[in-house]
Amino acid sequence: MRIAVTIFLTDETITPTRLARELEDRGFAGLYLPEHTHIPVERTTPYPAGGELPPEYGRTLDPFVALGQAAAVTGRLGLGTGITLVAQHDPITLAKQVASLDHLSGGRFTLGVGFGWNVEEAADHGVRWSTRRELVRDRMALMRALWSQAPTAYEGKFGSVRASHAYPKPVQKPRGPVTGPRTLVGGAAGPGLFAHISECADGWLPIGGRGLGETLPVLRTAWADAGRDPRALQVVPYAVHPTPGKLARYADLGIEEVVVQLPSGKEAQVLETLDGLAGYL
Repeated sequence: MRIAVTIFLTDETITPTRLARELEDRGFAGLYLPEHTHIPVERTTPYPAGGELPPEYGRTLDPFVALGQAAAVTGRLGLGTGITLVAQHDPITLAKQVASLDHLSGGRFTLGVGFGWNVEEAADHGVRWSTRRELVRDRMALMRALWSQAPTAYEGKFGSVRASHAYPKPVQKPRGPVTGPRTLVGGAAGPGLFAHISECADGWLPIGGRGLGETLPVLRTAWADAGRDPRALQVVPYAVHPTPGKLARYADLGIEEVVVQLPSGKEAQVLETLDGLAGYL
C-alpha cells in the first residue's frame, strides 16, 4: 500500500521544498495539498468537523505554487490537490495550471476535485451555492476539451471555449472517458457523486475513509454500470489517522493508496510525525 500525506502548508509551517525532500527520501508516495483562497471573518457556515475553524484554513499556501516548488526538488514523489475548489477558478486558467504542473513534474500530478463547504468563501468568487456541483462538472468538461490532443470546442451551461491551441498537454494519457491528469473526486457517498465519478474521473477521494465496507460496493456497481473497467477504479482514503487495523481493512477492500494527515506545524513537529509514521512504510 502506498502511503501519501496531506498537510495545511502555511506561511508559518515547514516549507514545501523541505517537506517534499523529506517525503521522497523517506519513501512516502505523495504530497496532497488543500485549497482555500480566503476565509471571510463574517461566516455563518459551520466547520464540517465541528468546533472552531482551525487558523491554518485562513493561511494556506496556494497549492499549485507550493506543489510547483515540491516538483522542482523531487523526481518520484506524487503531487496532488486535496482538493481543488474548481468552482472558484476560471476553468481556462485552471486547465493551464494543471497541465503545466503535470508537464513539469513528468506526469506526477493528481487533481483532487471538490465542491467546497464554505458558502461565504464561494460567494466571494461569484458561486451560487445551489448550482455549484453542476458548475464543477461543466468546468471540468471545458478543461477536458482544452486538454484534448486536437483543438476541441466546448459549449456548456456555465461557460464555453472555442477550439484552441492549448499547450502543454498533461503528460498522462487518456483513460476511457478521462482526459488529463489522474482525477479523484471528493465528497460524501451518494448516487449523484458516484455517477459523476463513473462518468468522468479515475476514482474517489473519501475524507477519513469511514464506512467504505458499505459504500465501496455501491460505487463499484455504478462504475461497472457506466461500462468502466473494474480494475481501473481508484479509491484513496484521505486525511486518515492510520492504525495497523485500519490499513489492513483498507487492504482487504483492495485499496492501494492512503493519504494520512500531518499536523500543520513547524519543521521539527512535522518531521517528528513522519518519524512516527515510518513503521507504516
